[in-house]
Amino acid sequence: MDAQMVMRQALSLGFDLVGIIAARPPDTYDRYREWLAQGYHGEMGYLARPDAVAKRADLNRILPGVRTVIVVAVNYLTASPDCSGDPSRGCISRYAWGDDYHDILLARLRRLAELIEEQVGHAVVGRAYVDTGPLLERAMAVEAGLGFIGKNTNLIHPGLGSWLFLGELLLTVEIPTSVAAGRKGGCGKCTRCLDACPTGALIAPYRLDARRCISYLTVENKGPIPDEMRPLLGNRIFGCDICQEVCPWNRRFARPTDDAAFRPRAELLAPPLVQLMELDDAGFRRLFHGSPIKRAKRRGLLRNVAVALGNWGDPAAIPVLRRALHDPEPLIREHAAWALARIGL
Repeated sequence: MDAQMVMRQALSLGFDLVGIIAARPPDTYDRYREWLAQGYHGEMGYLARPDAVAKRADLNRILPGVRTVIVVAVNYLTASPDCSGDPSRGCISRYAWGDDYHDILLARLRRLAELIEEQVGHAVVGRAYVDTGPLLERAMAVEAGLGFIGKNTNLIHPGLGSWLFLGELLLTVEIPTSVAAGRKGGCGKCTRCLDACPTGALIAPYRLDARRCISYLTVENKGPIPDEMRPLLGNRIFGCDICQEVCPWNRRFARPTDDAAFRPRAELLAPPLVQLMELDDAGFRRLFHGSPIKRAKRRGLLRNVAVALGNWGDPAAIPVLRRALHDPEPLIREHAAWALARIGL
């Protein structure tokens, strides 16, 4: 099996980085267990389920007979206006500006599996994951030579930065390991990400308390946002990129992708908060069809929008927030009431 040919095929499919490693437990497994024991995963119970924990320790529990893992990364950085200076508009994390990256990368990984089958001349059992499987994917990416883990806990490639989607293809066929030819790097004494995090989620270098992370609070968290955290969210309504935006590796080396699949949708670049707060179920489905934002559901997104409107504090938000007091969703009603109180009503 020609590892270099597999890597060339992966690059031809649109992946920017690729490495091939043996299927074995990552060296960081014990740190992952410690992170769970501290409760830093919050309500993300799927990370702590016994079966999921066991699968991260033994990939054979995911795919019996697995021999090889192909780890890939795609640059998703696109140029755009900065939303942080206009509190009447919502900030959406870069990864959600375009079509759902899960669908894009999974299709490419499955095509890569087909090409490998053609190369070996027989059926190959494989399983593809993009950000959803029971894998310690950043640790795998480091082992595959795709970068290093920064103090913000993100994977950073010295030549591309951290605006990267990761994917993995588990295979029962053995392919010689072939680590990506990337320069090693590190954070040195830099603490810009820790200093910039508005909620203090980066409690120490390389240690994230998800319960305080804006990305967790606005996406993974399904219930009310804690009162003390709401003012700290500003106008960030889906995810957060602050720790990446301040990173020197991104400021110096990241470059916009030329992959048309990640072209932003114009309506998702700093959308007006008042307009979003008006969305009914049909409008939400129409606007976010095929978008990662649909993961938050209408109740979650409008919860976030209500908080952002309260943080904006402009009386122009009062009419739409008053209407939201009668929304069928209790979660939306409660956050709209908080926003009105914050404005001064």
